[in-house]
Amino acid sequence: MSLPTTRHVPVAIIGGGQAGLSMSWCMKQRGIEHLVFEKHKAAHTWSTQRWDSFCLVTPNWQCQLPGHPYAGDDPDGFMLKHEIIAYLEAYKAKVDPPLREGVSVNRVTRSDAGFAIATSEGDYSADRIVVASGGYHQPIIPRMAERLPGTIQQLHSEQYRNPASLPPGAVLVVGSGQSGSQIAEDLHLAGRQVHLAVGDAPRCARFYRGRDVVAWLGDMGYYDMPVEKHPLREGVRDNTNHYVTGRDGGRDIDLRAFAREGMKLYGLLDGLDGTTLRFRPTLKASLDEADRVYNGINATIDTWIADKGLSAPPPSVYRPLWEPQGEPAALDLEAEGIGSIIWCIGFQPDFRWLDAPVFNGAGHPVHRRGITAVDGVYFLGLPWLHSWGSGRFSGVARDAEFLADDIETRLTCASDRAGRTAA
Repeated sequence: MSLPTTRHVPVAIIGGGQAGLSMSWCMKQRGIEHLVFEKHKAAHTWSTQRWDSFCLVTPNWQCQLPGHPYAGDDPDGFMLKHEIIAYLEAYKAKVDPPLREGVSVNRVTRSDAGFAIATSEGDYSADRIVVASGGYHQPIIPRMAERLPGTIQQLHSEQYRNPASLPPGAVLVVGSGQSGSQIAEDLHLAGRQVHLAVGDAPRCARFYRGRDVVAWLGDMGYYDMPVEKHPLREGVRDNTNHYVTGRDGGRDIDLRAFAREGMKLYGLLDGLDGTTLRFRPTLKASLDEADRVYNGINATIDTWIADKGLSAPPPSVYRPLWEPQGEPAALDLEAEGIGSIIWCIGFQPDFRWLDAPVFNGAGHPVHRRGITAVDGVYFLGLPWLHSWGSGRFSGVARDAEFLADDIETRLTCASDRAGRTAA
């Protein structure tokens, strides 16, 4: 009986989303042998973890995967879900990666050969590994959810598809980041009664002074700013994204306008007594802070326009359309006819399969531009890995090229050392 063998590759890429495919492109451009492991299908999250009306919140011209810039006829538009999937499928075909789909990586440990990789199809080894599986692994659902009545359907944002898929009755959306605000809007536009627990997410304008705000910020160099030059430094990685939408050609999301139209807003969810949810008195402060950030971004654009002597429509300041009359402290689920709750409070990372001392106390990798203190362990595709675009289609190419250069250099040096030793 033959003994099982371990296949060795110079570079193992773990994750087959846009980051993993981008890394594979860069490896192929350099002629570096590698394998990409993906436990599902490549880029599966876009088809399996997004709602039906999902669209990009960044304009199409920012879709700049390495070797695959946006080539459609609507660069200032916002790709819909099926268009995003088509864009990534075309990229997968272009890259033609050495891809092991349906293969989960169960454990990675350091070994004499570099790294030992235990997968669902057998054992591998590699000189270097690139973790390109993102940072959104475990949906966050509070423990209080276990005590909610079984008659109420509970979903995480990744499970939501459309208003018709929910049971009859009002809907409580918990969280007002990008997912929460857009899902609340989706339900609101469909005529569902929505209750929204508002968090601390900031907001920004979609268009200002004649252009998409993203275009202004791009000209101002914001998307090229490295994390170490951001005022918050690495703390920016913990920030909630600004809420805005690309829906119907793009527009602001204004929770005050929704409230004026009948959506019911609350502060942060704080507890549960029987069938009654309790909320902190944070609603007014959250709305005010979101508007402060909104106006602050616009003010920086005003300064840029003035300093550059540019011609643009006149500036403006957002004025609240609605103010909460007090702070709603409770929501009786039965009395309000709540039939479903959608948890939109994010994800936690889960890198337990990687046995390497590269993580902080919260389980997040510690790195500089994706390079860790453990030789041979890299990360790619995380939010603010290097810049704002690191976790998006717009910035992953630059990060992948940077890591590929480092990997090529180190593999070459190792090969040279081995040659000298053999001689």
